Amino acid sequence: MRRLGQILDQIHDRIHEEADWGLPAQYIPELASVDREQFAISAVTPDGQCHSAGLAQRPFSIQSISKVFALTATLGRIGDALWTRVGREPTKVAFDSIMLLETDHGRPSNPFVNAGAIVTTDALLAGREPRQALAEILGLVRTMAGTDDIYINDRVAQSEKRTAERNKALAHYLASHGNLVNDPDLTLGTYFHQCAIEMTTEQLAMSGRVLADLKCAPPTISRAHARRTNALMLTCGHYDASGEFAFKVGLPGKSGVGGGILLIAPRKASIGIWSPGLNGYGNSEAGTRAAAMLADMTGWSVF
Repeated sequence: MRRLGQILDQIHDRIHEEADWGLPAQYIPELASVDREQFAISAVTPDGQCHSAGLAQRPFSIQSISKVFALTATLGRIGDALWTRVGREPTKVAFDSIMLLETDHGRPSNPFVNAGAIVTTDALLAGREPRQALAEILGLVRTMAGTDDIYINDRVAQSEKRTAERNKALAHYLASHGNLVNDPDLTLGTYFHQCAIEMTTEQLAMSGRVLADLKCAPPTISRAHARRTNALMLTCGHYDASGEFAFKVGLPGKSGVGGGILLIAPRKASIGIWSPGLNGYGNSEAGTRAAAMLADMTGWSVF
C-alpha cells in the first residue's frame, strides 16, 4: 500500500478537482454561513502517528458525531439498561422524523437518530445537573482524543435552540410515552450543547482510536461497548443513507450536519473527515466521497 500521507494528499486533491460541495446545514444559522469549499482528512494508525491533508487543524461543529460519545458514556454508566428505551435497528426515514415514534410507541429506532440521541442524553442526565452530564461527555471526548483543547461553542448551541421546533416536538412526544425522565427542555438544553462540541479532524481521528482497537488508544471504554458502538455506526451512522454508506465504504462511520465524519477501520486506523457541505441525507457530500476513496485506496473495508 502506498504511504498513507500520499493517499490522503491524493484524496484532498481529487475532492478539490471535483468541486462538488453540497450545502451547509441551512436550518442552523451558525452553520449555514460556513464556507462550503473546505476539506480536511486525518488518520491515526496503530503506532500513534496522525497523517493529515487539508484544513486538519480547523475546528468545526461535530453535531451528531457527539452521539457516539454520549452513547459510550451512557453505556458506561447504565450498561444494557439503555436498550429498554432505545432500539438498535436502522431506519429509512429522516433523522428528525417523528413517524416511527408513533408506530413504536415512543421507543426510538436507534441512538443515532435525533429521538434516540435525546433519550440517550436523558438517561445520562438522570439525577444530575446538565453541567455534570456535559462535563462527563466533554471529559470523555478529551480523554479519548488525548487533549483538553476541545470545547463547546455556546453560540452554536443557542443557534440550535432557537431553531429546534422539530426536536422539541420529538422530546415532548417521547415524554408523552414516558420515555423521558427529565423535563424535556432540560434534556434538550443538554443535547444542544453536546452537539455544539467543536473538534478538528486530527482531534476527531485521535478520539476514535479506542473504537478502532488501536494499540495507541487510551483505555477509556470497554471492548464490548466499542464493538456495540461500531456495529451501530455501520448500520445506523448515516441516517437513512446508512445502507448506501456501508455498501460504498464498508466501514463503521458516524456523520454530523456540521460536515464531519468519524470513520473506523478496525485495527487499521481511526479517521476524521470534514467538509461542511451536505447531501440530501444530511451527510457531508465531499466527506462521503472521500470516505469511499479512502476505503478503495487502502483496502480497509471490513467486507
